[in-house]
Amino acid sequence: MTKVALHGATGRMGQALVRLVHQAADLELVGAVCSPNDPALDMDVGVLAGVGNIGIAATADSASAFLGAEVVIDFSSIKAIPSLVAQATRSKTPLVCCTTGLDDELKQLLAKAALTIPVLFAANTSLGVQVLAELAEQAVRRLGPGYDVEIVEIHHRKKVDSPSGTAKRLADAVKAARSETREIYGREGIVGARTDEEMAVFGVRGGDVIGDHTVYLLGPGERIELSHRATSRELFAHGALGAARYLAKQPAGKLYTIADVQA
Repeated sequence: MTKVALHGATGRMGQALVRLVHQAADLELVGAVCSPNDPALDMDVGVLAGVGNIGIAATADSASAFLGAEVVIDFSSIKAIPSLVAQATRSKTPLVCCTTGLDDELKQLLAKAALTIPVLFAANTSLGVQVLAELAEQAVRRLGPGYDVEIVEIHHRKKVDSPSGTAKRLADAVKAARSETREIYGREGIVGARTDEEMAVFGVRGGDVIGDHTVYLLGPGERIELSHRATSRELFAHGALGAARYLAKQPAGKLYTIADVQA
């Protein structure tokens, strides 16, 4: 049994994880963290997730929630990351961080922590998205500079960061094949003709869309569209649990990614 603590346990992804951990024969939930002002504070997270009382209450005390955990899975917010990393480092608990919208400073914080404890950062835990990134990189390299690249992502109206972490990951895949690429995030007015180096990354928000991502490769007389559409949040929860199972057995010393899990 791998003992798991959840950070951001009362959110939509946290609840999905509670349900899946409850069903898993090889996992045990030992702690659940939420923010101090969360209305679900002190509620049983099993009741909140719809699986009944499991004896684990949502707490703002990460030190007690991480006690005995062999790995922590995080789906929270960027403002919670510094304290999360500090506590995981103090308790020497491996950390799977799935929160999106992290800037370079927060990513560097994770990389520094990874020298002390096993850390895996995954803005998207889907195998399909990993394959999409690999395909995008290969397509850009094969098609050459005569094909323009644009990325469009669509998410639900409550998503707070834009562009999505997955869109940024796809942009990085493009830049791995075409280093001169320059990202832009909008066009308005008389902006002039598109340059060879630019790549727009657009975020669309509305409704209850879980996550759609498309990489457009537009050339003379043809275009290729590489798309991934998520139809269930459990997709990401399953991926996060796979990452947790993997990370719990790994040493510190590098910042792991979902590609390591799926290698």
